[in-house]
Amino acid sequence: MDATKIYPRSGDQHTVYLKNVITRENIQIGDYTMYNDFYNNPCDFENNNVLYHYPVNGDKLIIGKYCSIACGVKFIFTSANHSQRSLSTYPFPIFFEEWDLEGGEIAKAWDNKGDIVIGNDVWIGYEAVIMPGVTIGDGAIIGTRAVVTKDVPPYSIVGGVPAKIIKKRYDEETIQKLLELQWWHWPDEKVKEKLPFIINGEFEHLQ
Repeated sequence: MDATKIYPRSGDQHTVYLKNVITRENIQIGDYTMYNDFYNNPCDFENNNVLYHYPVNGDKLIIGKYCSIACGVKFIFTSANHSQRSLSTYPFPIFFEEWDLEGGEIAKAWDNKGDIVIGNDVWIGYEAVIMPGVTIGDGAIIGTRAVVTKDVPPYSIVGGVPAKIIKKRYDEETIQKLLELQWWHWPDEKVKEKLPFIINGEFEHLQ
């Protein structure tokens, strides 16, 4: 195991460990979280997939460990969100020079929804869109081309536009035990030791 690699699979230039290709301070990625892109260079994730994410807002993209992010997933941030307090949908404060406005009030052009927070062991399907201010819980699955506008509880499967809960992956008792277990924070060697049980869904052998 080597969480510092960029390309974890021999001969595969489409899949990267995301943490190792990120340069922006306002993006935080956990170990082993991977991104696959068969259209674009996956190393360009922060430019192609994290949109309208400007330092002036102070909002962050936070993604936990062991997440799987499919090709074309987009994270849409606050600056795409034109202010609804204004009588106009037009973002006048952005064009402050044109309209003789105060240059320090650019952020009035949008409503700040806050960070996007993705838990651990989350799978986000092909071309899904995650909107600003959304939190996705540990172990959740986001369906292909879903548009996630609201928080997603842990171990839920969601899909659609806007995304809605389809079902829970496990019963509530098992979900609570998994959240307490937090296997994603184990040392690499322990994860490796327990992999047969994780892969086969044998929860009883993880406790």
